[in-house]
Amino acid sequence: MPPRRSPRAVTAALLGLVSVLSLTACGNPAGGTGSEPGGGAASAAGAGGGKSLQINLGPDQKRVSTPEVASIAALVPAEIRARGTLEVTNSAGSVPPLTFYATDDKTVIGVEPDIASLVADVLGLKLRYHPVDWANIFVGLDSGKYDLGLSNITVTEERKEKYDFATYRLDNIAFEAKKGSGWKVRGPRDVAGRTIGVGSGTNQEKLLVDWDRANVAKGLKPTDIKIYQNAGDYYLALGSGRLDAYFGPNPVAAYHAASTGQTEIIGTFSGAGDALQGEIAATTKKDNGLIRPVQEALNTVIENGAYGKVLARWGLAEEAVPSSELNPPGLPRTAS
Repeated sequence: MPPRRSPRAVTAALLGLVSVLSLTACGNPAGGTGSEPGGGAASAAGAGGGKSLQINLGPDQKRVSTPEVASIAALVPAEIRARGTLEVTNSAGSVPPLTFYATDDKTVIGVEPDIASLVADVLGLKLRYHPVDWANIFVGLDSGKYDLGLSNITVTEERKEKYDFATYRLDNIAFEAKKGSGWKVRGPRDVAGRTIGVGSGTNQEKLLVDWDRANVAKGLKPTDIKIYQNAGDYYLALGSGRLDAYFGPNPVAAYHAASTGQTEIIGTFSGAGDALQGEIAATTKKDNGLIRPVQEALNTVIENGAYGKVLARWGLAEEAVPSSELNPPGLPRTAS
């Protein structure tokens, strides 16, 4: 994920939602959005004339909540229980619907904060959020400054050496191109000779690098990979034609394409490559004792329906997982 984008720019983009938002076609399997617009809202019609998704952009989110479960709360490491807070870090100000700023330019909102709030509820802890740039998520986890990372973090084999994971969403990634570009990405060959933007340090970058190496080994033209640190820059490059496509998280790409009407999705893939369905996971420092209660908290809200309400609220029901898994197979290591 790229680091912070201007909060006002993010909010303005959402307020301009007027076209079809394909992610809403799945409807709301949990029987409600758990959100009442306030302090600024936007909506988009569901695909094919389906139910409209109401997007609350205000600081008063009226988040979906769930009761504490004492038996799970008792599993939380003693230091965290004594403190009474769950220190969660994320890459804020990225782009909707993952994590971004509300209309007050300071309140962090999105599907990731909502999931974090549910976990804190089950654990009986007060949620405290720490927006940082992408790299500092891991620096903070390493140092113990933060307890938990919830920021669209993909499980990878390399990351599993230092971190523990409890999955909570499918990881699908997408190529976004200028509307009417006339090309599709169905596999590695399709990016040969193209100029593709990607976020630094992301699993998308790793996959793109691997594809490029494989293409070059076969005698195909290299991909010109451009690294970006914020959404404003790569969308400007995409709009001006300096990029053929941008490779990033599918929810972000779908939201942007729907809100502007200027881009389109030209290919989607698992975040872990062809052989494996990638998964997004809550992330802790390895062996610090927190990941098991986090996993149990996630399974609790999956079972009681609160999880489904949160995903439906942000139009991400299609990325739901049936249960949270501990340290599943992740994105393979980048070829050396």
